Amino acid sequence: MTTVEQASKALNRVKDSGSGRSVVELGWLDKIRVEPPKALVLLSLPGFAQSQRDRLAELIRECLLELKDITDVQIELGNPPDQPPLGQAGHGQAAQLQSISGVKKVIAVSSGKGGVGKSTVAVNLACALAQKGFKVGLLDADIYGPNIPIMLGVADCTPEVIGSGADQQIIPIESCGVAMVSMGLLIDENQPVIWRGPMLNGIIRQFLYQALWGERDFLIVDLPPGTGDAQLSLAQAVPMAGVVIVTTPQKVSLQDARRGLAMFKQMDVPVLGVVENMTGFVPPDQPEKSYPLFGIGGGQQLADESGVPLLVKVPMEMPVQEEGNEGKPIVHSRPQSVSAKVFQNLALSLLNHASVKS
Repeated sequence: MTTVEQASKALNRVKDSGSGRSVVELGWLDKIRVEPPKALVLLSLPGFAQSQRDRLAELIRECLLELKDITDVQIELGNPPDQPPLGQAGHGQAAQLQSISGVKKVIAVSSGKGGVGKSTVAVNLACALAQKGFKVGLLDADIYGPNIPIMLGVADCTPEVIGSGADQQIIPIESCGVAMVSMGLLIDENQPVIWRGPMLNGIIRQFLYQALWGERDFLIVDLPPGTGDAQLSLAQAVPMAGVVIVTTPQKVSLQDARRGLAMFKQMDVPVLGVVENMTGFVPPDQPEKSYPLFGIGGGQQLADESGVPLLVKVPMEMPVQEEGNEGKPIVHSRPQSVSAKVFQNLALSLLNHASVKS
């Protein structure tokens, strides 16, 4: 007759795709009951592993059905251990802000719409601060479209996960002098993340509080576009030094950026200023020229009407895109380029801001 020990041994073959450790070792199986011909398992996944739920459940079923006298497998799904209680930083709930151990300043990078270069700004800002001698972390909170692993050249890396169950901790990946955590490091390249708000809130909180950030002068948070769950979760979880709003000069981008900027003001998050990206195309063979493909003055208009500074205007240079695709942020690969110097100036502007200096 099959025993619990035999079932546990079989289930050791079911592995987390991120850490490569078994679900038994990680403590994701809260109970295993064997009463031939039936076997029952309670699967309780932490927030970052929820996207693997269906795959793991199927593997558990297959492993147990291979046992000689098991023909019926029941898999119950438990609540993620990192989900906060109702009313404590939960979805749509008021919360008491909790600082991150070892992290001095949290700066978010946000945009009203996608495709404006927000992640490029976040990556190069983090790298520019690191080049100035600061200890910098970078949290990719764009759970549905995590691109930062590609931009830092670590898309093939897997972060180490230590501990088990609710006590698990993620060790960030180091690249370009920056410690980074991203959902893109924990799922397959083409795997979609299909989550509702509470699950999104859970993984963002886990990245904030269960990653081993160590001592960091700055934690840069790359938010997804829009004014949704991720922005709300961050603002309700951790005290922030402020947020940078990224826009392009064109009218459609400005309209969405206004909404995002107003949302942060409404939540009493300091708006550090506006970054106008894609200000003008600079031909590689004519670096002295610039062509405003998306209009002129949009970033300054948004800054003026919102009463915040226009921090920098970032040109469109082909090496920014080319080097980013190769995992080489422009501030590292071409520090003397126009764009790299602009990002370096952005870092200086933020360092001089009152709420960041205090």
